Amino acid sequence: MESAAKKPAAGYRILGEMNKEFSEILTSEACEFIAELSRKFLPQVQEFLKAREIRQQEIKAGKLPDFLPETKNIRESDWKIAGIPSDLQDRRVEITGPVDRKMIINAMNSGAKVFMADFEDSHTPTWENTIQGQLNLQDAINGAIAYESPEGKKYHLNKTGLATLIVRPRGWHLAEKHFLVDGEPILGALFDFGLYFFHNHKKLLAKKTAPYFYLPKLESHKEARVWAEIFAHTERKCGLKKGTIKVTVLIETILAAFEIDEILYELRDYAVGLNCGRWDYIFSFIKKFSNDPKFILPDRAKVAMTSHFLRLYSLLLIKTCHRRGAFAMGGMAAFIPIKNDPAANEEAIANVKADKEREAGDGHDGTWVAHPGLISTAKEVFDRLMPGQNQLARLRDDVNVTAADLLQVPAGEITEAGLRNNIAVSIRYLESWLRGVGCVPIFNLMEDAATAEIARAQIWQWIRHKAKLATGETVTAEMFKKIMDEELEKIRREVGEAKFSAAPYEKAYKFLESLVLSPKFPEFLTLGAYGMLD
Repeated sequence: MESAAKKPAAGYRILGEMNKEFSEILTSEACEFIAELSRKFLPQVQEFLKAREIRQQEIKAGKLPDFLPETKNIRESDWKIAGIPSDLQDRRVEITGPVDRKMIINAMNSGAKVFMADFEDSHTPTWENTIQGQLNLQDAINGAIAYESPEGKKYHLNKTGLATLIVRPRGWHLAEKHFLVDGEPILGALFDFGLYFFHNHKKLLAKKTAPYFYLPKLESHKEARVWAEIFAHTERKCGLKKGTIKVTVLIETILAAFEIDEILYELRDYAVGLNCGRWDYIFSFIKKFSNDPKFILPDRAKVAMTSHFLRLYSLLLIKTCHRRGAFAMGGMAAFIPIKNDPAANEEAIANVKADKEREAGDGHDGTWVAHPGLISTAKEVFDRLMPGQNQLARLRDDVNVTAADLLQVPAGEITEAGLRNNIAVSIRYLESWLRGVGCVPIFNLMEDAATAEIARAQIWQWIRHKAKLATGETVTAEMFKKIMDEELEKIRREVGEAKFSAAPYEKAYKFLESLVLSPKFPEFLTLGAYGMLD
């Protein structure tokens, strides 16, 4: 084990278990590399995390978001991003998923143009999951990845037609508690980025690609500026040309939507596009205005991308990206194929098709799917409506978006069925997350941390503001607890007593209760849940 005891000058300490394989990732050189990143950039990250808290208090006091007057010149002046590599010119269908071995092989073989390997919303960041994920990616890049299922089915990479690899590190809010730098946990974002870059950048460049990343949950252009400084430092240290690293930024917070131009500008040497991270965006909308009863959203299922505030956010992203020469990526439809119900499957596929037709028709340059079975549906739509590699020529000068557009609350009912679904999804997802699986199908939808955040956030919001159900009943803590008990009992009957007792359902139940009944809105469910992991 590399540790401060063995190498005190390095100032880092590994608390997670080590084995021979893990030591191949956590070499002294790699650990020193990420420790240096932490020392250099942690103070800046801590500064803007404090700024997030201050901005939240301003919103609570009634200061709603608007486009920044001090950066008006950036929005109005002419500039473009540095450029887009050849293997990212066509991104019509991207598949996303966690960094487990089978997923990586299937995703890279899937026929999608890009695979986003995820250390974030679909990843439970256990030490085992995280380090094994780094090993899996290294093996994939080296062409040495293989997997054999318990049933004896063997998986390996195809010789040709592999998806281009993009890695999403954790958001700034999550630490990696198993790796200390000068006695403090390193930021998960720097841990994930640094280890992947350190071990793989030379091999990627030799294969005529490069280190590509998706950046999650940014809230301002100042946060984007810190990433730009991290990339510049990393490139200088490793003797790489400026702009070798390329990134796509997820616009998945309501505050970032007001700084789309500015975020691209700060990352103009590195950015190749932005993505409509719709589920985290909806969650952010609830979270940022959680104390304001004017911002109560209807049932989760009724908050669709056709809602005015979401449609206009999507159009603003397209217009901004194309003006700057960057790609505008569509978001992920949560529907998945349904094997045993042809009618339900047909409806799900129709919903995905309609969603992708809206995106391609509006001018998006590509889209996300969460399941290989949906690639052909998404590809057919984009092949038909986007015959070229992308739609950068569609400038959408007809689009004009105001602050009021982005803040318009969608109409719709709150129903007992919607409340019950939120509770059931939250319990089932948290149980899965706590046992190390961060992405799971529930009720024929693919749920990850972002979609589960909406579910638990809505329950908190509805109770807090005494929201009315369509029947006229008021949503109360007592109603929540009654339904929660009923849903837990349903799970017990569904899985059987033995499986129920062996899984962390009770732990998920208690954690959900603490989230929902907290007097103050808990910022991220993963913050509290991470403390429950070994």
